[in-house]
Amino acid sequence: MQRRDFLALTGLATGSLILPPFLGHAIAAEQLLEGIDPALKKRLADDALAAARDAGATYCDVRIGRYLNQFVMTRENKVQNVMNTESTGVGIRVIVKGAWGFAATNELTQAGVVNAAKQAAAIALANSRIQSAPVQLAKAPGYGEVSWKTPIKKNAMAVPIKDKTDLLLGVNAAALEAGASFVNSMLFLVNEQKYFASSDGSYIDQDVHRIWVPMSVTAIDKTSGKFRTRSGLSAPMGLGYEYLDGNAADKTVLPNGVTVYGMSYDLKEDAIAAAKQAQGKLKAPSVKPGKYDLVLDPSHMWLTIHESVGHPLELDRVLGYEANFAGTSFATLDKLKEHFQYGSDKVNIFADKVQPGSLGAVGYDDEGVKCKKWDLIREGKLVDYQTIRDQAHILGKSESDGCCYADNWSSVQFQRMANVSLA
Repeated sequence: MQRRDFLALTGLATGSLILPPFLGHAIAAEQLLEGIDPALKKRLADDALAAARDAGATYCDVRIGRYLNQFVMTRENKVQNVMNTESTGVGIRVIVKGAWGFAATNELTQAGVVNAAKQAAAIALANSRIQSAPVQLAKAPGYGEVSWKTPIKKNAMAVPIKDKTDLLLGVNAAALEAGASFVNSMLFLVNEQKYFASSDGSYIDQDVHRIWVPMSVTAIDKTSGKFRTRSGLSAPMGLGYEYLDGNAADKTVLPNGVTVYGMSYDLKEDAIAAAKQAQGKLKAPSVKPGKYDLVLDPSHMWLTIHESVGHPLELDRVLGYEANFAGTSFATLDKLKEHFQYGSDKVNIFADKVQPGSLGAVGYDDEGVKCKKWDLIREGKLVDYQTIRDQAHILGKSESDGCCYADNWSSVQFQRMANVSLA
């Protein structure tokens, strides 16, 4: 799920319990700890691969996914909502006569996956009649039966809901005592159980965990009617419940007294600081118009790098294959040839799909390519893009960068930015 989907979903806390389609259906908390039988996944994958081959596919990959979410939402001294959701199904992608086809089903049966494979092949065949150039798929090794799991210490899904609500309500109380007028705190957990199989010979089982603890603290001056808000300093992480341990070794106190957090987060400490800083903002004078040097907060840099480097260096966006309200990309192929000056020679930015604790860390991407780290900008100059298997030949590469991603089993996988960071 994308961050914007989560923000949209939080509106459900004060509204109905109707779930958006991308979340699937509601389940009991105990079901969050279940999984799909590995033997069943292998059997269904083989059935789909065989059906695709019989339908004329020269390549096929099968993604069997169980996508789990838990939301715990609080405001002041009240629990607003607790939701546990599941979405399970199979996505099948094929190449027939040089064209892609894709189909998905939530029927985890032999008949279900065989029918989906045939449908994907039929779509590919139809696409081949109007496609001007065949798909060129970079080679990828078959890894056989392998697995990867987010290296968590404590499965957040296994922590009782009462423990979570007690934590959040205790944090809210601490913020109110420290001067907050209003406080919202939430716990958002994700577990993606993803199985990938391909005609290249890979059978990859991955168990991906993510956690995010957003918080918003507001202080009001009742005399003037003014209010100021400070958000929590947590980041979405690829970690387990240990992220909330508040380990002192994983935080840094800056010269101005502000505490920033790394691989561990102290929610209560941050809530108290947020309340005091929101109160301080009420008394702070307005900035006088003028020219100033700015020091960007790390959370601001996330967005700056995300939008000015991450998206523009997605090769499909560079080529005009993907566009949205923000456009395509200014970093066109000619700029790579001329080593476009992206910034000063102090600027080095890299893409990394294996960085421990990061939100996008996985062992293999969604087309079975082993993930890695690579440079995008070196000493201020553009040196590379983010590339997947059917784009690699455009840059003269022999392999993908391993950054193909689907947000759900029902979505076709496509090029998506890795973790993009300033070195």
